Parts: sequence; structure tokens; C-alpha cells
Amino acid sequence: MASFAGLRASELRGLRWANIDLPKRELHVRERADRYNVMGKPKSHTGERTIPLGPMLVATLREWKLACPNTKEGYVFPTSRGKIDHHANRLRGLEPVLKAAGVVTGEGRPKYALHGFRHFYASWCIDRVQDGGLGLPAKVVQERLGHSSIVMTMDRYGHLFPRGDDGSELAAAEAAFFA
Repeated sequence: MASFAGLRASELRGLRWANIDLPKRELHVRERADRYNVMGKPKSHTGERTIPLGPMLVATLREWKLACPNTKEGYVFPTSRGKIDHHANRLRGLEPVLKAAGVVTGEGRPKYALHGFRHFYASWCIDRVQDGGLGLPAKVVQERLGHSSIVMTMDRYGHLFPRGDDGSELAAAEAAFFA
């Protein structure tokens, strides 16, 4: 979910099954759990969004729904007691996975935290299709990430968007204009 939906850690922690439409393959970000595990609205008005889900993630969520602790609040990733999981617990659960994969610093500590998966998702959305990405336009990436402005998206990820050969593109445009 962290890799293929691009949610913030607070959005993952506060995610409820009611906000996932498995038949439509959509996830609706409507709320989040803050650092004190208090539920509330997303960070900004653009934080409320709909994210399409791929078939592999939908299949994984269907399996998880059968194994997930059933909670009154319907959290997707609850504690064993059915409560919102603390951010530190999510990180502790991630640490052995990163170490087993060899994704560690020179000191043997995990190289990335949960937010790194959000960056992966953004990069995957931006990367060209022929390079294994989705090749999405900047505005769509902004919407998927729930950024409050396109400036934020471009300041953070602008270097990842493909650049054409400006010189030859200008020459072709001039030729076409005067043809």
C-alpha cells in the first residue's frame, strides 16, 4: 500500500475499509490519524482525493481483509487490539524487512523510513512508461499525492520529469509554423 498508493504515513494509519472500493479499484483519502492517533481531515483540502489501485494491490487487500483484525472503527492497519497503530510501531515493523533486503546505511540501520515509499510512488508516477513508470503529467502527480499546489510537486519532483531536446523541438516547431 505504501509503495503503490503514495499515502502519507498518517493517511495509512487512519485508513478505513469504508474508504476502499475494491470492485472499483479505488482508495478514497478522506481522513488521517495525527501523531497522537486522533482522526481528522487530511493535511490540506487537496489531501482529500481518490487514488486508483492496481489489480495486484487490490488482490493483496482482499487477502488482508480476511486476515485483518476486525475493528469497530474499520481500520485497515490496526493494532492487535483494533486501535490506530503508532508511527513508531510501523517503523519497527519495517526495519527487519529493510535489513533483510540489504537496504541499510553503512552502520546497518534502515536507509529509508515509511515516507520513502511515498517518494518511490511519486517517482514511479513520473517515470516514463518505457522505463517502467506511469508517465503521468505533473498535475496528475500533484493530485495523486494530495499536494496543495503544483509548485510543491515541481519543487520536490521536477527534476524527475523527462526533458526533451529543446533545440530540436524548437527547430521543428519553427519549421512547422512557417511551412
